[in-house]
Amino acid sequence: MDAYIARQPILDKKKSLFAYELLFRDGLDNYMPNIDGDTATSKLLSSSFLTIGIDKITFGKRAFINFTQNLIETDIPLMFPRETTVVEILEDVNPTLRVIEACKKLSSLGYYLALDDFVFKLELTPLIELADIIKIDFRATPYSEMKQIIQQFGTNKKKIKFLAEKVETNEEFRDALNMGFELYQGYFFSKPEIVKGKEISGSIIQYLNFMIEISKPNYDLNELEKIISRDISMSYKLLRYVNSAYFKRSSETESLKQALFILGRDELKRLLSLIGLSKLASNKPDELIRSSCIKAKFCENLGYVSACGARHEELFLLGLFSNLDAILDQPMNEIMEKLSLAASLKETLVNRKGELANYLELAESYEQGKWESVKGVASKMCITENIIPNIYLEACSWTNEFVF
Repeated sequence: MDAYIARQPILDKKKSLFAYELLFRDGLDNYMPNIDGDTATSKLLSSSFLTIGIDKITFGKRAFINFTQNLIETDIPLMFPRETTVVEILEDVNPTLRVIEACKKLSSLGYYLALDDFVFKLELTPLIELADIIKIDFRATPYSEMKQIIQQFGTNKKKIKFLAEKVETNEEFRDALNMGFELYQGYFFSKPEIVKGKEISGSIIQYLNFMIEISKPNYDLNELEKIISRDISMSYKLLRYVNSAYFKRSSETESLKQALFILGRDELKRLLSLIGLSKLASNKPDELIRSSCIKAKFCENLGYVSACGARHEELFLLGLFSNLDAILDQPMNEIMEKLSLAASLKETLVNRKGELANYLELAESYEQGKWESVKGVASKMCITENIIPNIYLEACSWTNEFVF
């Protein structure tokens, strides 16, 4: 069974990563239809999409997982590790005696419980008393109603955290923060906070052009070695990366020369680009860099399997620069005017059009769990759909080993 899992970040007040909500294609119910708990246990523990896939994409953080009435009543959440699982109770779950007893058991064992798309109903009271997190749709719920919910249940004996869902702009994030929400879900962190009159410094443009230059096929490897040897931080990160689990080496690499040999030209250039981007985004949420890294590797690997594959170094830069407007807080078109980047890349980054646009659309659709879009774009690119989940998991695994 192919594991179609994506994840949506959940950030705290400081825009640091708190958890991910996992997005399963067709829902978790379809992975375990009409089976008893014992069978579910064996299937769950032997299934690569749960034992390996989740670990690859949550980076050790908590995972919010949607559970339906059927899954809760059959104790399926108990199959997941309590240390990292948030049991998300869907809005259409009936608070029957069986559901309430199952949730009491989960709570007593240390599981976090979250109520999804919360709208107050009196019959939900037993679940509210057990809940650790209440999720509210920030766009669909009137402000007055959200304030009332926070005031009414914020004084609950069990301290409830309020999570604002569908926060898509920085302005919405600030509004939610002021209202008393503590957690925020959405892609607001990847939107630029444009400041009129702000200029991009010459040193930043120079750095970005350097990243573009080293991505070219004919860039001198000896020159790369000189650059790394002059930068202690870069040398340290390179050695950490080479010695990570991603390379599965039996003995540690201690010399820079050996590390360069192991990495090779292409991987070395990727690593330098990632280090460069992380330096530019030092005051931004780490999730912004993770998203850029995953899209970079995802787009590149899509190029290997697409019948109309572009140059892989172009596709890597495409994903890497996809959040550049949010990193620099400047409109993408103004940034592109200053860079010596290929016209095809500029066209896609600015207008989401051109020969490379499908790669970015597929990467972003998968990232957000827009499965119908994934299917449609994959078809246009002559990519076999069932290989895409592994490409995504590989991109997540690769990003996970990079030390920021």
